[in-house]
Amino acid sequence: MNLSEVLRKADFLIIPGVFSPFTALLAQKVGFKALYLSGAALTSSYGLPDLGVITLDEIADMVRKIRAVTDLPIIVDADTGFGEAINVYRAVKVLEAAGANAIQIEDQVLPKKCGHLSGKMVVEPYDMIAKIKAALEARRDMLIVARTDARGVNGLNDAIERAKLYVEAGADIIFPEALESKEEFATFAKEVKAPLLANMTEFGKTPLIKASEFRELGYKYVIFPVTIFRVAAKAMKEALEVLLKEGTQASLMDKMMSRQEQYEVINYWFYEDLDKQLEKKAKDVVFGREKKKS
Repeated sequence: MNLSEVLRKADFLIIPGVFSPFTALLAQKVGFKALYLSGAALTSSYGLPDLGVITLDEIADMVRKIRAVTDLPIIVDADTGFGEAINVYRAVKVLEAAGANAIQIEDQVLPKKCGHLSGKMVVEPYDMIAKIKAALEARRDMLIVARTDARGVNGLNDAIERAKLYVEAGADIIFPEALESKEEFATFAKEVKAPLLANMTEFGKTPLIKASEFRELGYKYVIFPVTIFRVAAKAMKEALEVLLKEGTQASLMDKMMSRQEQYEVINYWFYEDLDKQLEKKAKDVVFGREKKKS
């Protein structure tokens, strides 16, 4: 079974947002079964705002780096698809070749905004449908996640109607962004007959809802796109303040991942053992030849 089929056939998945190979490895070690390459977290890690300024090449490069260290399915946030329908076509080709197993595109007008901010604008439904069709034309196996941001612009009913059109156009998964209550998520799930993805981000329009509750409401996937980035960012800021004030990391030691734990995440011992094995094999070849000569 390929990794896209793992996503398709999963009963229910809690999916953390990652933004680097290390965070992907960490999520895998903890026990998650799929990953979400968060555009918001990745863009912030580059010191940039989540306004669609990240490029296809930058995202594809990170997908390749994450794919090199993990065999978990990866859902990739591709914002609005980097342009119009023909740009989406190329984006799908590039990201699938890089190792993505699903691509998320949204129906916002560029420059896009974080889905939980005010002042967004959405494209006409036919523009988004053209992008979905382009993605379907370009893909080999990857799943197409269609996100609608219409709830915060035109209301819940428009989001539902758009979602139905996106399902009819062939989208594999529907992602309603920035719904504002459990009741809205329930209404959306009753109306839209497709695999559904819920975004459980922080500090936004959506109240904190447990993954188990989303499952009961009919959602198949729940992403936590920026959670670990925000936790890590606060911890790093506090550590920097301690270093500046105290000039020592002594009071931070109990907050650190140990060297042993760090090495376990990055498979350090595998590489060290591999190096020893290769050295032994090389010596066996050389010394074996010399023994034959004598």
